Amino acid sequence: MATSESCAVETKTLPIQLPLDFSSIQSVPESHAWPESNEDQVENNGDGSLVLPIIDLNDPKAMELIGYACENWGAFQLKNHGISKSVIEELEVETKRLFDLPKEQKLKALRSRDNPTGYGTFWITPFFQQRMWQEGFTIIASAVQDAKKIWPNDYQRFCDAMKKFEDESRVLIEKLIHLSFKFLGISEEEEKNWVGPNNHAGAIQLNSYPICPKPENAMGIAPHTDTSIFTLLHQSQSSGLHIFKDGSGWFTVPLVPDTIVINTGDVLHMLSNARFKSALHKVSVNNVKHRYSMVYFYRPTMDQVVSPLVPKNNSDEEPRFRALTFKEYVGIKDKYLDKALSIVSIKED
Repeated sequence: MATSESCAVETKTLPIQLPLDFSSIQSVPESHAWPESNEDQVENNGDGSLVLPIIDLNDPKAMELIGYACENWGAFQLKNHGISKSVIEELEVETKRLFDLPKEQKLKALRSRDNPTGYGTFWITPFFQQRMWQEGFTIIASAVQDAKKIWPNDYQRFCDAMKKFEDESRVLIEKLIHLSFKFLGISEEEEKNWVGPNNHAGAIQLNSYPICPKPENAMGIAPHTDTSIFTLLHQSQSSGLHIFKDGSGWFTVPLVPDTIVINTGDVLHMLSNARFKSALHKVSVNNVKHRYSMVYFYRPTMDQVVSPLVPKNNSDEEPRFRALTFKEYVGIKDKYLDKALSIVSIKED
């Protein structure tokens, strides 16, 4: 992974908030109660004819299917993705081992404004009046520093599991970048600027969503988009991820065995000149199963300049976003959250 400086999570200017001690909670406290009438909670189940695409990476038409999914959903589920079953199993075991610890032990690796890694709440939490029914653990570059704080003599297996997940996730994402860039008509020469050890920054986010006594009155993670090029997610135990589709509403991402969820982020939205969606998504909780998710973000390095690549191949298409470094965009997102893309868009007269 990249250094923490080149892959800083968007938390530096926001206050640090502690997760609840969920082991002692019998009801949803006022601080975590979301209005049941909140329109963001409304789910569009439809008639079943419209579902998030499930794509086989070995399909000869995989490039076209991925391109279609990115254009219309900003997300898809992927099978035959190449991440080994043993890596996923180790990832699940170590994630559960972490979050099953007493809160006092997890707090030994509490993140801070100067250190965006370790234990804490999801980075968007301070933007909302209500708190979220979630605890998380962020890994950038290496898990060793924070894992040692929690398990001074037994940290290596956790670190090994995270490293294997990061390595195989990176390989998969770079395949997806190749296919999506090819679909968009972006040259392989340009593609080289966005893949490889010097041109990307990776981060892992582990999430825990404990059983909630009144899930209809709580929020796992509020609606947001990612700053990534692509985000890769494995959801364990139960479904809880929801994707918003323009014109249709919210759709639940079902738990499909042996698949990985992929969603596009703000950077790919800008690189594609808004041809690809940046997936708006949220997480719900339940009163039956403790849910876990493991996420890998593939993003540019902080000094990379992000601007639309598609107009370079089409002289008739005007760029819809101004050029800026990824660091500058992260700063805007850190301050304005869901308004960030509109701030960097080029307004028409």
